[in-house]
Amino acid sequence: MKVITLTSICLTALTILGLSSCALGPIAPPTSGIATYEAYDRPASLPTNPSAVRVKVSLSNQMAYVMEGSRALMVMPVSIGAAGTPTPTGSFRIYNKEAKRRANSHGFAYSGGQVKQTKLSAKPAGWSFTGTPMPYWSEFKPGYGFHTGWLKPYPCTHGCLRMHQNLAPKFYRIVGNGTPVTIAHSQPEDATIGRGIQRPIDAGPLPDYPVSTKLNGSYFTKHKTPTFQ
Repeated sequence: MKVITLTSICLTALTILGLSSCALGPIAPPTSGIATYEAYDRPASLPTNPSAVRVKVSLSNQMAYVMEGSRALMVMPVSIGAAGTPTPTGSFRIYNKEAKRRANSHGFAYSGGQVKQTKLSAKPAGWSFTGTPMPYWSEFKPGYGFHTGWLKPYPCTHGCLRMHQNLAPKFYRIVGNGTPVTIAHSQPEDATIGRGIQRPIDAGPLPDYPVSTKLNGSYFTKHKTPTFQ
């Protein structure tokens, strides 16, 4: 594992170890596309009957449909699990929500001016540790949930469903503990409301934030205040 100083974080990519279900992915320096990525957004509506809300996820379309009966409250792209760490399929319910969650198994070990991205089990003796931030966590199966994370146009997560930072607060507001979640290879909505949806990668290059934002908690402030139609 390569050790870097905090002053060189923005210039050096860190090697990712075999992290558990929700690792954010390789760290890269910010690029000119960060403003474009941050501007990405999708419309959303609040439900009239929260108990009627359900979430349908299409793995083939990498899309989540937040529905109230036949009414689409929100349609958003998601990043899904890679081939070796797939997103689980089946019927679930959201049962644990935490707006400022940090992972308890992987994150960043640091000591003085040194920092490593690592699993907690591999933390050097005597170093401090803080978990990977996973804002707006909505858990539907132990160790698996929706959360803010870097969106890519191909399956890339360790099983969780990543949401764009401007969409995660909307999703978190609409769903509640007990909201049904159905995850399948495809959904009927793929052929209708799921067609032609612009994804963040279509809006510009793939940047990232400095590691310091994930250590000091400012990553949690990267979200827009949610607005609804």
